[in-house]
Formats: sequence, C-alpha cells, structure tokens
Amino acid sequence: MLSAFLILLMLCLAGLIPGMVQMAAALDGDTMAQLQTAKEIHVSTKRKSGEWGSAAPVWFWYADGVIYLTASPSSYKARRILDGRDTVRIAIGGQDGPTLTGKAEIFTDAAIVERMGEAYSNKYWLAWLGFARPRVSRVESGKTVAIKVTPDAQE
Repeated sequence: MLSAFLILLMLCLAGLIPGMVQMAAALDGDTMAQLQTAKEIHVSTKRKSGEWGSAAPVWFWYADGVIYLTASPSSYKARRILDGRDTVRIAIGGQDGPTLTGKAEIFTDAAIVERMGEAYSNKYWLAWLGFARPRVSRVESGKTVAIKVTPDAQE
C-alpha cells in the first residue's frame, strides 16, 4: 500500500498525471475562498486575433478545484471553446476581482450537470424557483453547453 502511494506521488510530482500537482498549487487560499462565496464570475475568451474578448458575467459552481458553468451554444465563449480557443480568463465577483486563467472544456457528464443544478438551486434564488438552472435534458439536447474550467494560474 505504501509503495503504491509513493509511486503515485512520484508520478504526480514528475507531471505524468496532468493537473494533479498544478491544480493544488494554482490558486491561493483567499482566491479559493472567494470562489466558494462569490455569486458570479466574469469570463473572457480569446478572439481569433489573440485579444481577450469582453468579460461576461455568469453564474457558476466551484467544486473540487474546478469551476463549472453553462452557456448558450451560440455564445461567443461556447463557440470559441468549441473552436479550440480553450484558454479563459476569469475575474471573481466582478471585473475588478481577483483574476485567474484556466483551460476550459465542454462536457456532458449527466451526474455533474445534475450536481450543478442542485448547487445553483442552493446558491441562486432564481434557480431555486426553476429558472436558469443547469438541466441534463438541455445539455443532452444541445440547448445548453456545460463548461468546466480547470484553473492554471493567477494573474
């Protein structure tokens, strides 16, 4: 058992298991606390020119070191992520809040989308009423895009 743990630890430290070490070190405690309590984040994606697009305020859920959000498939952020421009900039709580960058990816895991819906209902009263709440059926039908952002650096 101890040898298996040591091998896993060595693989993480060597970077052979991507994200495990970087994720733990990417955000300081204050930033993680703000992600736990903030009501919104402002998300920017990169244009084809390489410039950052305008930051859009969005609802989100932060869990296990990952930021989850949803978007319309026709939104700039969703289209850019689908086009492979997956680096995002996130300002926490407002455009002047702490800023971080991360790698975004589209996902369809029904269990996570369901957990997002529950978290939104606990966090936002409109979601509690049933509005703007992530739903598995909307993600599966393509009406909503579920996005997960793995933070990689604070700015």
